[in-house]
Amino acid sequence: MNEDLTRVTVRILDKEYQVACPEDERQALQESAELLNSKMREIRASGKVVGLDRIAVMAALNLSHEVLQTQLSASEADRHLLGRLRTLNDRLAGAIGGGQSLAF
Repeated sequence: MNEDLTRVTVRILDKEYQVACPEDERQALQESAELLNSKMREIRASGKVVGLDRIAVMAALNLSHEVLQTQLSASEADRHLLGRLRTLNDRLAGAIGGGQSLAF
């Protein structure tokens, strides 16, 4: 094993997995495994999906959907903020009488 990596044991649906990761990412890996475990347990408890492979795929799809929704929301917020900054910049430029605006 690379000396920069540490071995981390994570438990997902009562099964242990050994994963190598940088020491400074250990906490994030453990939190990710806990989130995945929670999603998979939730799906398994619903009784609608049978089989570990199918549960894992459904959990991955659900988490991917959440990530994409978050990215879309952040992108919309960025566009809104940029529009507000441009408006404020135009107002500021008008107030100082120069008519010159800053680039964003």
